[in-house]
Amino acid sequence: MTSAEEFGNRLAQYAKLLVHTGVNLPQGGKLLVNAPLEAAPLVREVIRAAYRAGALDVRVNYHDGHQALALCQEGSAEALAYLPGWAALEAEKALEDGYARLSVVGEDPGLLAGVSPEKVAARSKLVAQAMRPVSEALAGFAVNWCVAAMSTPAWAARVFPGLAEAEAVARLWDAIFTVTRADQPDPVAAWNIHLAELERVCALLNQKQYASLHLKSELGTDLTVGLVEHHIWQGGAETARNGIRAVPNLPTDEVFTMPHRERVDGWAVASKPLSLRGQLIEGIRVRFERGRAVEVQAATGQDTLQKLLDTDEGAAQLGEVALVKASAPVAQTGRLFFNTLFDENAASHIALGRCYPTNVQGGEDPEALKAAGGNDSLIHVDWMIGTPQTDVDGVTASGEREPLMRGGEWVI
Repeated sequence: MTSAEEFGNRLAQYAKLLVHTGVNLPQGGKLLVNAPLEAAPLVREVIRAAYRAGALDVRVNYHDGHQALALCQEGSAEALAYLPGWAALEAEKALEDGYARLSVVGEDPGLLAGVSPEKVAARSKLVAQAMRPVSEALAGFAVNWCVAAMSTPAWAARVFPGLAEAEAVARLWDAIFTVTRADQPDPVAAWNIHLAELERVCALLNQKQYASLHLKSELGTDLTVGLVEHHIWQGGAETARNGIRAVPNLPTDEVFTMPHRERVDGWAVASKPLSLRGQLIEGIRVRFERGRAVEVQAATGQDTLQKLLDTDEGAAQLGEVALVKASAPVAQTGRLFFNTLFDENAASHIALGRCYPTNVQGGEDPEALKAAGGNDSLIHVDWMIGTPQTDVDGVTASGEREPLMRGGEWVI
């Protein structure tokens, strides 16, 4: 078998995993795929796998990151502030019609590095406002959905600098196949074992119902995250409101729940750079007081980070806290991927902005969600604070501390 044939088989197996484990497309299901132009070879395999699974319809929306770059570089102020009213209608209609959603990522993480942070922030906010009904529906798992990745030359060059383009792309594909378990003899079976372990951890944490978590690392993180009452830990597979159980992120090694928006105190220090809106933010240090980020520092990209926090009232508060063991497959690669889908699964993390309503009992009711302490925002941005030396304690309502992680690993 030639190397090209071997890669073709691996790509087809990966696509099958995305269809059967990622979105778990049922017989007669409908699928909407969003992907960059470079993803066409993978998307074609996904389409084949979907129809083999009995799909009724598959739709694909391709996008080009250079369109956003051209708009920011060449567009007028009026063009930057314009978005047609119908722009989000197709996505909204697809949700109404029950289409599962597969999003493929792989864009150049530094594409917008030279663009004014003000322009990027303004445009991102405009799009977020228009897409809010869609993002809220997906956050509430209205349908089964999944986010996965593909290797592209620009992204591969960032992850594997100094290599020839073809070698870098191949190395990134190898990493993707490894951390998604797509390279194993039976990827679906491997995922079933992994998902069962995440479910075990979530069940234990849900039974404990800790009042707060305390995270501490050698980098300076010393953070107390108060949790909402009747919070729900989630991780791995999720059952959408249509009854289909899917895996929202491939890869995924996190378990996550809802912080109380007014009960977060202390310092959070990033353990990895954050790739945001085509720009890189490094050396993040944020001090929280009664839930809000009151002191913000970054070695590079501080303007971009501050613009993010200024998006709206809830952008400077937390919507998620997630725990990830330091020996997770992404962490074992020893690579920074400059992509949150991967980097968040290498380390415990927190997310600024919108919470997931499924992380608290009764969260589907907006008023109940707010009363519980859930946070609302146009944004949801994860950034990594966990290290191989991070300790995490669960703190009970009476103040007793119980170890959850030591040296970045589960002890439960």
